[in-house]
Amino acid sequence: MSPNRSGPESASSTPVELPILGAPVRERADAARNRIRVLAAAETLFTERGVDAVTMDDVANAAGVGKGTLYRRFGDKGGLAMALLDERERELQDRLLTGPPPLGPGAPPADRLGAFIKAYLEFLARQLDLVLLSETATTGARFRTGAHTLWRRHCHHLLETGGAPDPETAADVLLAALSAEQVRHWLHDRQRTAQTLADSLVRLVRPWMTAAPGK
Repeated sequence: MSPNRSGPESASSTPVELPILGAPVRERADAARNRIRVLAAAETLFTERGVDAVTMDDVANAAGVGKGTLYRRFGDKGGLAMALLDERERELQDRLLTGPPPLGPGAPPADRLGAFIKAYLEFLARQLDLVLLSETATTGARFRTGAHTLWRRHCHHLLETGGAPDPETAADVLLAALSAEQVRHWLHDRQRTAQTLADSLVRLVRPWMTAAPGK
């Protein structure tokens, strides 16, 4: 797990703290091996059959662990989805924190927000079913994930720095549009592409950013 780090800098080079996905956890060697086997089995089954067709029993059998071990460690299939997504979300987080602009530090807030929208939609398109499961496993699950906290802090910071009049509400509205359920509706039911959807959302949010470039 990554140590705590400072969040991305604004274009004015003022650092802000962003939460890190997960926290250091010391595991016994056998528990770590079981976790690796379970996640590998789950990823293979989800890829081969689709998330909805896989049960916790299927994962336990494929991983060679007891059902009790599986449920104690992950809780339910939503917990499994969140664990699988953790590493992929960390990759996007690292690009936000230390990657090149415009996604990383150094670009104007509006450009960074537009880059985040495009990068997050690309991330969603690759593992939409897993994100949907993690966000809807229980009522309000989306708001309790570490990833949602990170994305919200990042969007709020850029909106505030860029001059949005109500960055709190604006960040929530943007992330509601980027929820897996909403994006799935647009991509599958409305037959929109991730690229055209990203372009539309960027055009929508840019007028919210009234600050001069580089502020």
